Amino acid sequence: MKKYIVLFLLVPFFTFSQSNDKNTKETFSVEGNCSMCKKRIEKAALSLEGVKYAKWNKKSGDFSIIYNNEKVNIQEIRRKIAQSGHDNGEYVTTTEVYDKLPDCCKYNDKGKH
Repeated sequence: MKKYIVLFLLVPFFTFSQSNDKNTKETFSVEGNCSMCKKRIEKAALSLEGVKYAKWNKKSGDFSIIYNNEKVNIQEIRRKIAQSGHDNGEYVTTTEVYDKLPDCCKYNDKGKH
């Protein structure tokens, strides 16, 4: 009987610890300027199934994310952010999308787009 009680108590622990293995946390740089950028960047990431947390820091440009790596991968997330108008490393937005950003959101004054 004691064996069953111990087993019964351990099963939820193992189930919980295994479910956390699929959650991944990453931080990377995303280009942007203002609060409108912040909202757009976070909304783009959170629109993907499996993204649990997304936060962009306006001052540092750092983007932190927690996602379920069984439902979405980091390349999909970065691509989605670029599609919203924000460069983030190897994922670069198109000129067409960038040009549609409000003037306050145009982070690139070097004519790269």
